[in-house]
Amino acid sequence: MRLTRRLLLGLPLAFAACRPPSGADEVAPPVAPVRPLSALVSQQVIVTPLNALREVDALGWTQQIPRSREFMRAFDDAFEAELGARGLKTRWVYPEALTRAARSNPSHSVDAYTIGAASLRGAGVIAGTRLANPLATELRTMIALQESARAVLLPVELSFDRTRDGSGVAVVRLALVDGRLSEVRWIGDARSDPMTTFSREILTSLVAHAADLITAP
Repeated sequence: MRLTRRLLLGLPLAFAACRPPSGADEVAPPVAPVRPLSALVSQQVIVTPLNALREVDALGWTQQIPRSREFMRAFDDAFEAELGARGLKTRWVYPEALTRAARSNPSHSVDAYTIGAASLRGAGVIAGTRLANPLATELRTMIALQESARAVLLPVELSFDRTRDGSGVAVVRLALVDGRLSEVRWIGDARSDPMTTFSREILTSLVAHAADLITAP
């Protein structure tokens, strides 16, 4: 009798242990997009031109770009338009404005299209990395010509990668730098939607996903 009673008393505990956690059958809410650069929305930010286009890729898409400089300028224009459409037009400083500032101050200026950002392409660059010259000096000079800018967002390099299913994506490496301290604050990649052929649409997709790191459409 004692054994039977113990078994009966233990049944509720056994069923409780087998019961799924509360809410386990419910559909989980969608995960909100991660925006690691969302704090920039309230700041004045300098956006430099795309610094480099990787010359070789497994898809051969780079070879389909007859004028790489024009393609890079198209990225700059598309990125500015996308960010501007999301409310980041008036306070942010884009390549064209950087060029105007340099022309107005020829003795204290730097060409934003030729800054030495190659050091940011290395795999070892992480948040906290200190910038070396000439890039450190170039960025300090650049922000000195702006009213209150300190943050600099650099599109370091654009490349094309093949996905597992054989389609391709455009990838842009972005680096957020504290121009006064010459220090990397964040670095990461934005990737376009996969596509089977190279077209202008891949650039549109890429800048949209890059802007998603900062703010919602």
